[in-house]
Amino acid sequence: MPPRIAPGPGQESVWDYPRPPRLEPSSRLVRVELAGETIAESRAALRVLETSHPPVYYIPPEDIRVEFLRRSVRQTVCEWKGIAIYYTVTVRERSAHDAAWCYPDPEPAFAPLARYVAFYPSRMDACFVDGERVTSQPGDFYGGWITSEIVGPFKGDPGTQGW
Repeated sequence: MPPRIAPGPGQESVWDYPRPPRLEPSSRLVRVELAGETIAESRAALRVLETSHPPVYYIPPEDIRVEFLRRSVRQTVCEWKGIAIYYTVTVRERSAHDAAWCYPDPEPAFAPLARYVAFYPSRMDACFVDGERVTSQPGDFYGGWITSEIVGPFKGDPGTQGW
């Protein structure tokens, strides 16, 4: 494993995040865009912080243009949060398959996440935190949002599965 990057002033290291993950409210402005449309925009997101992972932002349903989301058949299980369902995001002729997910009935420790939706930045045209464009977490499985305030190394690159 590469060495931990020491955070500078105003930065967070993903290696200081807990396991099991922590859920916390965020008043930062998060925005998700696809095909020229703002799919979601909120100052009431919840962030999940887990060791070795950039934060994942979960957006309340009232701040999402749900007309662009269609339930897909994919489901996964998180040992901490429970069963996730997925959505394909479609704007006009453009579709991003399984690009968003939520926990409709999460485990009790993550009950506030119920019905909140997270988006893979890698499958959207752009995601932003307070106007800063997000970089997506490496790998196809993870949905972390990397900004200049977050340092790694991050799980998701080849060879990191065993971290």
